[in-house]
Amino acid sequence: MASSTIPERMRAIRVPETGEIDVISAQDIAVPEPGADEVLIKVSWAGVNYIDTYQRSGLYTLPLPFTAGMEAAGKVVKVGKDADDSSLKVGDAVAAYALGAYAEYMTVKREKVVKLPDGVSEKDGATAILQGLTAWTLLHEAYQVKKGDTILIHAAAGGVGLLLCQMASYLGATVIGTVSTEEKAALAKSNGASHVINSKSGGAAVVDEVLKLTKGEGVQGIYDGVGKDTWEDDFKMIARKGTIVSFGNASGAVPPFPVLKLAAKNTKVVRPTLNNSIHTRQELETYSAQLFDLLAKNLVKLRVHKEYPFSAEGVQQTQKDITSRATTGKLLIKVQH
Repeated sequence: MASSTIPERMRAIRVPETGEIDVISAQDIAVPEPGADEVLIKVSWAGVNYIDTYQRSGLYTLPLPFTAGMEAAGKVVKVGKDADDSSLKVGDAVAAYALGAYAEYMTVKREKVVKLPDGVSEKDGATAILQGLTAWTLLHEAYQVKKGDTILIHAAAGGVGLLLCQMASYLGATVIGTVSTEEKAALAKSNGASHVINSKSGGAAVVDEVLKLTKGEGVQGIYDGVGKDTWEDDFKMIARKGTIVSFGNASGAVPPFPVLKLAAKNTKVVRPTLNNSIHTRQELETYSAQLFDLLAKNLVKLRVHKEYPFSAEGVQQTQKDITSRATTGKLLIKVQH
C-alpha cells in the first residue's frame, strides 16, 4: 500500500567523500522505492549521534556516497509486499534506527522499524530510539546492572549519559558520573547520579575520588563513551571481577592492549554495538517496548539540547556542537512537518 502524495524527488543530506565537516552537503535526489521487505518513511524528526561524525570522517567505513543520519521518526507512507503485516500499515507513526535518516524520505527494513505507542510522540521517538536503546541494552547486556551495584558513567550529562544515569538509578544502582562543568554536574544529579566528579580536575583526581567513594574497592561496572582519554584510568577504578564497557570514542579510539592486562583483577572488557543487541526483530521489539514503557510512564525523561534546521549548514553545526563536549542531552533535526 502507498500514499498518493509521495513526490519523485526529495532533499537529503549527503556525504560524497570522507573528510572534515565541510564535506557534508544538501542534495536533491530521487525518493527511494522500498524493496519487498522494506517500508518507506516520511521523516519528521532525525536524531544526531556521535556515530555521524565517525562515518563522515571515515573512522567507520561506509560505501560512498551515503545519506547521513542513523535515527529517525515519522510516518509510514509505503509498505513493500513482504513487509505488509497486521502490525504496521500506511499512516502509522514509527521510529527507526538505520542509515539515511537525514532525508525527507527513507527506506528501512521492516524488521528495523518500530511502531510508536500512544503517549510517545514522533519527536520522542527520534530522541530516544538510538540513544535510548543504546543505554537500555548496555545496562542489560554489556554489564547487567543489579540492585546494590555501584557503577561509573563517563560523560554523564551527554545524550546517552543522562539516560544511563536515569535507567541505572531506576534499576537500583548507585551512580557515579563524570562531567566537565558545574552545570553538567547539577544536570547529572537531577537525572539520577548520586555522586558527580568534575573530570577537568584530572584523571588522578577522578580515580582518587572514585576509590574514596567505594572505600578502595572500585566500581562493578564502568560505561565509557569517551575512549582514549579515560581508558587507562578505567582499569584503576574497576573492582575485582568488574566489567569495563567501552561504547564510544569521543576522545579518540581506545588503543590496543595486552590481554594479560585483564588478569590483575579478573577484569572483563566488552565493546558492544547496538546492532548486535537488536539484531533480530524480536530483540528490537522487546527492548523498544520496554523503553517506550519507561517513557510513557515518565520513569525516564528526555532532554533535548537543541533543534537544528534541515540543511547542510545545520547538520555541519550539529557535528561541531556534539564534538565540542559543550552539549547536554539530545540534538535533533526538524526535517519536515
